[in-house]
Amino acid sequence: MSSARPGALWTSFQSILTDTLGKTFDDLFRSTSADVNVTRAFLEACATACKACAEECEGHADMHEHCRLCAEACRRCEKACADLLAAIG
Repeated sequence: MSSARPGALWTSFQSILTDTLGKTFDDLFRSTSADVNVTRAFLEACATACKACAEECEGHADMHEHCRLCAEACRRCEKACADLLAAIG
């Protein structure tokens, strides 16, 4: 867990997740996305970002409700990415 302020870290993770999730969503729902390797890379990046965010937020979850909620949401997203990765092989 980082020693920086939880609020600053959350803002940084929020920015990273917004970008990563947005690009993953775009790829998944773009009708022209035909390369499963690109989709797999986006899903792996998304799962990695969600895992990192969840781990950081879990370290503050007992002190901050928003950290607990963020950690739970990130774990759900990480699992969804893993499930999609398993489905595409």
